[in-house]
Amino acid sequence: MTGPRSWAGLAALATLGALSVAVAAAGPEIVPAAGRGGGGSDPGWLLGLYGDGLGIGGGAVIWLERCMLVAYGVVLLCARALPSRVLWGSMIGMVALFALAPPLLSLDVFSYVSYARLEAQHGLNPYDYPPAAVPSDPAVPFVADFRSQVSVYGPAFTLLTLPLGWVGVGAAVWALKAIAAASVLGAAGIAGRVASWRGAAAAPAAALVALNPLVLVHVAGGAHNDALMALLMAAAVAALLAGRAIAGGAGLAAAIAVKASAAVVGGFAFLGEPRRGRLASGFALAAGVVVVLGLIVFGGGLGSALEVIGDNQDRPSYMSLPATLSRELGVGLDFARAACIAALAAGAAWLAFWTWRGADWVRAAGWATLGLLLASSYVTPWYLIWALPLVAVARDRALAAASIGVTGFLLLNQVPSLGG
Repeated sequence: MTGPRSWAGLAALATLGALSVAVAAAGPEIVPAAGRGGGGSDPGWLLGLYGDGLGIGGGAVIWLERCMLVAYGVVLLCARALPSRVLWGSMIGMVALFALAPPLLSLDVFSYVSYARLEAQHGLNPYDYPPAAVPSDPAVPFVADFRSQVSVYGPAFTLLTLPLGWVGVGAAVWALKAIAAASVLGAAGIAGRVASWRGAAAAPAAALVALNPLVLVHVAGGAHNDALMALLMAAAVAALLAGRAIAGGAGLAAAIAVKASAAVVGGFAFLGEPRRGRLASGFALAAGVVVVLGLIVFGGGLGSALEVIGDNQDRPSYMSLPATLSRELGVGLDFARAACIAALAAGAAWLAFWTWRGADWVRAAGWATLGLLLASSYVTPWYLIWALPLVAVARDRALAAASIGVTGFLLLNQVPSLGG
């Protein structure tokens, strides 16, 4: 391995690793669950391997994440000059580093556990009852935003997490951390494999997914279920591109049943897939299984999740583009939101026509998903993983650059208190 690009890539990779250590082991200030355990002390499992860490505050962590973005960009520019084993080893090591960190910058993982415990421990339907219905449950003190809300998560995810309701809160949290980390690596691995089918190098494509700082810090570090959705979506895309339309349709249904945002990919896949009937059959079969199981276990309460998802658009997050335009331009939030939605609708319509005319549907879905992130009134850093597996295999440098730009935008507006 010789040449300036190789050495620059190695230096950037080492820098990204060092910054990752600093963020993963920053300490309790970026662990929102710290101090919420009750009785004046947190359970011993909460802070995990790193304990009190390095004592780095939230504001400093945001700057460290921004530095990670610069290093990540250099790694991607130099990735083809780096040995594949170095890139794969770095991905595994850095994702594992954040998997071993306590739940970072979010309390969502405790919501997952609380909803599972409602059904498993208390016989209450999580689509009918919020965590606050059982205030004595040991998971509830760690739940904040969703304490008084019924579950907003898809039936497939809720069904998959039900067994975690039978174990302790700590065991459930660390199991979800492991699932998120494995899903990130799985989605990256599939993206690399698909990229190689399409004439691109596998390891650089995988690195685009797994080494993104928002994926490392928030998805692997925060144990968000977006990782599982991304894994299922990537598997579905791989199946469709391999000519397995029934399996691809089933995978898309499973991804949507974890998180509805995967429906964007489903729409473009249907437009671009020549075996639409087989895709639709696989989708219908898997969706039917999920719906039947969901109705058996949860009854008709599933519809309440859709209402909460819609309500999220009425409480915009600080870092969303509509909220940013409203602040910076002094226009009304409703106007900014309407303008972003109109732009998304126009862009999606053009991309749909482009796909119908024979363009690469994966590439179109990548652009549409990034557009969804920008147009949405409610967006968080971990949502970026919705787009990255598509970006990694799209063979579109402009799309890859846009994904880095969206990462920078989300980091520019990130606030230390909650990471979103």
